[in-house]
Amino acid sequence: MQSGKINVHTENIFPIIKKFLYSDHEIFLRELVSNATDASQKLKTLSSVGEMKGELGELQIDVKLDKENRTITVSDRGIGMTSEEVEKYINQIAFSGAEEFVEKYKDSKDANAIIGHFGLGFYSSFMVAREVEILTRSFKAGDASDAVRWKCDGSPEFTLTPDTREDRGTDIILHIAEDSEEFLEEARIRTLLKKYCSFLPVPVFFGDEKINQTEPAWTRKPADLSDEDYQSFYKELYPFSEDPLFHIHLNVDYPFNLTGILYFPKLKKNFEVQKNKIQLYCNQVFVTDSVEGIVPDFLTLLHGVLDSPDIPLNVSRSYLQSDSNVKKISSHITKKVADKLEELFKNNREDFEKKWDDIRVFIQYGMLSDEKFSERAMKFNLFRNTEGKYFTKEEYAEHVKAIQTDKDENQIWLYCTNAEEQHSFISAARDRGYDVLVLDNVLDAHFINMLESKLEKTRFVRVDSDTIDKLIAKEEVQPSKLNEEEQNKLKPIVEKFLPDSRFSVRLESLSETDAPILITRPEFMRRMKDMSMVNGGNDFMSSMPETLNLIVNTNHPLVGKVLDTDDEKTQEELIRQASDLALLSQNLLKGEALTRFVKRSYELMK
Repeated sequence: MQSGKINVHTENIFPIIKKFLYSDHEIFLRELVSNATDASQKLKTLSSVGEMKGELGELQIDVKLDKENRTITVSDRGIGMTSEEVEKYINQIAFSGAEEFVEKYKDSKDANAIIGHFGLGFYSSFMVAREVEILTRSFKAGDASDAVRWKCDGSPEFTLTPDTREDRGTDIILHIAEDSEEFLEEARIRTLLKKYCSFLPVPVFFGDEKINQTEPAWTRKPADLSDEDYQSFYKELYPFSEDPLFHIHLNVDYPFNLTGILYFPKLKKNFEVQKNKIQLYCNQVFVTDSVEGIVPDFLTLLHGVLDSPDIPLNVSRSYLQSDSNVKKISSHITKKVADKLEELFKNNREDFEKKWDDIRVFIQYGMLSDEKFSERAMKFNLFRNTEGKYFTKEEYAEHVKAIQTDKDENQIWLYCTNAEEQHSFISAARDRGYDVLVLDNVLDAHFINMLESKLEKTRFVRVDSDTIDKLIAKEEVQPSKLNEEEQNKLKPIVEKFLPDSRFSVRLESLSETDAPILITRPEFMRRMKDMSMVNGGNDFMSSMPETLNLIVNTNHPLVGKVLDTDDEKTQEELIRQASDLALLSQNLLKGEALTRFVKRSYELMK
């Protein structure tokens, strides 16, 4: 029997490890099973190059729970360790790493440092165990008596004694501490194994249950996979999700290692999407589903799997964002996504258009947040008009060039954000031969701002932001039926019965077939408020009251009727009814005002 004291300056290093190592103690199981996997894989490699004698046999990892004796055992049939190797790797290297870890991170806010870098994977077991045993026999051992047992109770003292073990490999036996009894529950261990070990390359068993699939889709060649295989794997990852639209299979081995499959889910236009659906693995060991900092923000809307040994694990966000490999991987993924989208657009535009409404938010988010992606995406970003036709920016510019160019040679791209609510304005625009785009998702206010900065002599104007002829800035074609004196008389009458102080009255000579009163929402202020709401609505713009124009059509018979009568009650009824109808068409008539409108309408019908 050998006993000794690990040569560290910190008297009791384990409480410090327990405090700083991970915020989430469940990670111990991932580390132990991952180590067992490495030991098994190393033995395979040695066997393949002739450095191991004898048969490999069945390589598997067994996790056993003994609730009565309060132990968890992780067993493998890998390379095992000799007494000298236990002394070297457990007592010296790992503990020197632990001491370095403590010195570096004891006063740091970024205490979740790289566990593998400091050789601390095995010692994560002390987060949940009051005592840990290692029973191991090297594949090089002559007989069973060459096995050794190492014990430590969380202090620098350890014992190392000869033991017997028939087979090569290692058992890690955790004697669970009182404050970690949750890990003595079978369901808890099964859940953790499913979470972290579902795709390990070595079979993992929990009792009689096999936990993992050893050759998941992303580890296989794309040529060996059918569309059904990709769909089936998606269902395995997200059992209750809708089918994805399409996928990208990543396979890079230089200048970094990266494999994975990314799926495009259907995205709702109101941006109700779940992030954190990309699972990050390191050599098939699950690490995290929080990949911000590893992939650009807009790509976190995708689903799927990324696997790379070149992404440092369990590090601070600031470290990740400055890591050169992470930057290269992030750029590569962005390029592959753009390649895939451009390929789909070029090869089958009809199918791409069918998918457009489901991927538009994703592409626009990418264009807003990533300049390189934006340059590529300009080729396949589409615009849909109210007739359901799709255009690239070049195609649409040509489509509206002849009729929607104003006197300053600017193209005016009319748009609506709600085709139903803005129907009367859309109808008025189309009656004049104008085209109207549908821009109805939450990012569009930001998106059109960005486009206006990139497209020359092009302005986006919502169809209800002014009267149509003013929007296109044509010369007034309708002479007014009211002379200047009559207009001067009309304006104060209208202002007297305004719904509230938000309105600014303007008289215009429109067609007789246009409404007597229109409510318009000035583009600049409304767009700024829309952008503010996307950003959380806590800034100055969000608190500004809405400004509205009340446009009086001086050519409409009803307006003439207001002037022709001296009965103030009749004037009020006509103006209020016409104003309320205009408000109703903009979905602005609510509450008490709506109730009064309904009652007044019934009275007028009598």
